[in-house]
Amino acid sequence: MSIPTASGQPFRPANKRGAARLAAVQALYQMDVAGSGLLEITAEYEAFRLGKEVDGALYREADPQWFRAILAGVVENQKTVDPIIRQALTEDWPLSRLDSTLRAILRAGVYELMKREDVPVAVIVSEYVDIAKAFYERLGIGWSSYEQTQKIIGEAFFAFADKTEDGEIR
Repeated sequence: MSIPTASGQPFRPANKRGAARLAAVQALYQMDVAGSGLLEITAEYEAFRLGKEVDGALYREADPQWFRAILAGVVENQKTVDPIIRQALTEDWPLSRLDSTLRAILRAGVYELMKREDVPVAVIVSEYVDIAKAFYERLGIGWSSYEQTQKIIGEAFFAFADKTEDGEIR
């Protein structure tokens, strides 16, 4: 059964990996904004957020290994990930100009495209586009009016996907 969202599109509940991706994006955002460290944020999410109720909202049960792998992978590979994202951006949209949420989504997605060859590109892109859509709809920005974000996500992910497979998307 699908549940309609505010935009009328059906809501697809996240599986454990999808929930881990969402939690990783939230944790990366928190690290960026609050300056939290990797160990501190990982411990906080595993103890108090993944599968727990926070401020009246129930976090979905997430795959903790997938969560840790994304979070640690982004941090360990940021010097490789960020230049890939920068290449997909126009000169008037440097990485520092993007909001922290979008940076977190792009970093996590590009990391997975780089390192998770066992996951199809279409799955990775779809999951992170859904995460972006959920964040921006919740903020009341509306996905259709946030076309620049959609374009940035698509260009960054597919530009990298093309490079990994000599023009072929896996």
